Amino acid sequence: MGLGKWIAGALGWAMFGPLGGILGYFIASMMEEDSTSRSQDDDRTRMQGQRNSFLMSLLVLSAAVIKADGKTSSKELATLRQFFTNNFGAQAGSEAENIVNELLSKDFNIYEVCSQVRANMDYSQRLQLYHYLVSLGASDGLHEKEIDLLEAIATYIGLSKDDADSIFAIFRPSNNKHYAILGITPDATNEQVKKAYRRMAVKYHPDKVATLGEDVQKAAEEKFKAISEAYEAICRERGM
Repeated sequence: MGLGKWIAGALGWAMFGPLGGILGYFIASMMEEDSTSRSQDDDRTRMQGQRNSFLMSLLVLSAAVIKADGKTSSKELATLRQFFTNNFGAQAGSEAENIVNELLSKDFNIYEVCSQVRANMDYSQRLQLYHYLVSLGASDGLHEKEIDLLEAIATYIGLSKDDADSIFAIFRPSNNKHYAILGITPDATNEQVKKAYRRMAVKYHPDKVATLGEDVQKAAEEKFKAISEAYEAICRERGM
């Protein structure tokens, strides 16, 4: 199975630790690629390694979320395939689904995987990773076991409870959804609303994950858009 251009090149830190053990088969397949096709520019290679490590971590944790409730959901697999197709092309969508299907049959220690992610990704990258995982779980409805696992992942990768709750709020129906997305309550003052929006807009700006490449940066726009829409809705409601 070829890994395609979207995952070609050095995997960086994902080649080591528990992720390296889980991905041994895929790393071996990658190594079959002609080394002359890889970038010789050190900075570009390093960025490619960060990006590919992010994507492979995403696939491993996606497999954990998909099988959390004891069954493989066709909706979740379709969501995964569509995400990779939209951001990396049709071949990537197919290959990502194939990789996850193989990972579904593997057992791995989520705490160890998340610890490696926490040690090697910056906070903004972990936020983006978590946003995707919650959206994946929500694609067929968030089940209790999925929620438990996602909450554990948030803790293991070092996200604050407020940030994890803000991401969950996008995918959960709530009367106070717009406030929850901004990490505030309806009794917040207009000034507190403005400060919360500015804080969240900076934290989730797509430029924060620019080192992972334009495709991942594009995917990060979803959370940023949700924050803007929540703020606009509150402004309309309050006449701000």
